[in-house]
Amino acid sequence: MGRWGARLAAPLLGAPLALAFPRPGWWWLALIGLVPVLLLAMAAPGGGEAAVRTWLGGTGFFLAVNAFLFPTVGPFMVPLAMLLAVTWLPMGWLAWALLGGAADPDRAGPRRLAAALVLVPSAFVVGEGLRSWEGLGGPWGLLGASQWNAPALLSVAALGGVWGLSFLLVAVNLAVAAALRGQLPGPTRATAAVAAAALPLAALAFWSLRPAPAPAGTVRVAFVQPGVVGPVEDRFRASERLSRALPAGARPDLVVWGESSVGRDPAANPGDVARLAGTARAAGGPVLANVDAQREAGGGIYKSALLVGEAGVLGSYDKMRLVPFGEYVPLRPLLGWVTRLTDAAAVDRHRGARLAVLPAGGLSVGPLVCFESAFPDLARNLAAGGADLVVVQTADTTFQGSWGLDQHASLSAVRAVESGRPVLQAALSGTSAAFDARGRRLAWAPGDWRGAAVVELPRSAERTPYVRAGDVVPLACGLALVAGAVVAARGRRLSRGGSGRRTGSRPRSRPARPRR
Repeated sequence: MGRWGARLAAPLLGAPLALAFPRPGWWWLALIGLVPVLLLAMAAPGGGEAAVRTWLGGTGFFLAVNAFLFPTVGPFMVPLAMLLAVTWLPMGWLAWALLGGAADPDRAGPRRLAAALVLVPSAFVVGEGLRSWEGLGGPWGLLGASQWNAPALLSVAALGGVWGLSFLLVAVNLAVAAALRGQLPGPTRATAAVAAAALPLAALAFWSLRPAPAPAGTVRVAFVQPGVVGPVEDRFRASERLSRALPAGARPDLVVWGESSVGRDPAANPGDVARLAGTARAAGGPVLANVDAQREAGGGIYKSALLVGEAGVLGSYDKMRLVPFGEYVPLRPLLGWVTRLTDAAAVDRHRGARLAVLPAGGLSVGPLVCFESAFPDLARNLAAGGADLVVVQTADTTFQGSWGLDQHASLSAVRAVESGRPVLQAALSGTSAAFDARGRRLAWAPGDWRGAAVVELPRSAERTPYVRAGDVVPLACGLALVAGAVVAARGRRLSRGGSGRRTGSRPRSRPARPRR
């Protein structure tokens, strides 16, 4: 395959990896989906070409996994995917540098394979960490999140978060690619095949041997999903009616409404709080609503979770992580023109300052709003701060009928395993779901479902290693890359110095004297 043939093939080879995510959620594809792109990189004539091929493969992946954004972002989706795919460049270059190029048994032994199994996944995880910055769209489509419906592999997220799971998956893909690369020596390929089988088996062993969490009782939570209701008052009434219609014996500990279920500021509409308190009395538990709060002091609109009990307001939380272009336009003076061509936010929302754990009787609730469920650190910090339950309020109205609804709901399973807490997502018009602390699905209401339901969630007081240690995996991956660069630079210096000494140690030949 020529250079341009390989470049044209790369996006087509990278795109199928998106099928590991919902829908269809073929989790097993994440174990081999990177193999074609890695083989293409290893076969490149140089490191630069290997990096270009993985960049193009990443472009294909991001276009596919974020396909639901096309109606909103329009033609800007292509440059956005190309920008995100830049984070794949180091992975391709390292795969070529360590296991690619011309076959050389001395340079492609088990030691080099071992280095590749550490450094290539490290480069990928560091790239995921960089693109998880909110300004670049946040941590959407992280490879580890594809395992939300694979309990054994998902259990790794309790150790190192979604980052540890991404590391494992890339290592397996690299091992499979090395085992298939005919130019590598036989022993190296055999070792790679063993590694490809051993890594998932290690995850399976951890999952099967991990002790069950200590019993801590259960909590009954109701979620309300009225669907797409445009007018503000009609939307309020729809959630109110469904909550009051819960069975008399349900008596939930908490009733959760979706994002923007109250599309105005209750401070300017005092009757709204009284209505929410009345709904709490009728349903038998406090109501966690979500309001678009226009505040005079802040001078802007806040997305806020508002907890209201029978006696009034119990607490609130302002959304901290906003959707770029969806809720604000980065560098609006420079990029504001995109609002004329897309559905980007005409007015910037304001962000909150800190997380909040809200008291709901004997239950401590950690609220997140929509996009925030994509960020691993938020649910982890809520668990560390004493939350018994993490609740995600979302709307997803823009993405009706797309893969985006199920992708969003699946993230709650990953957050549950990371945090060691049950997680419930209540969607105004998307997919509602609930998972226990081990990521087992206990409720799933698709985007076309309308109504209210009660789910019983096992409580958990477990402090997972990820909650205790935090995001050490991306940091360790960065340190591994730095150490690898130092070792490589030292090796080059020694090689050059050795060559110079060998050249200098040769005796100089003297010119022959002419005979007289």
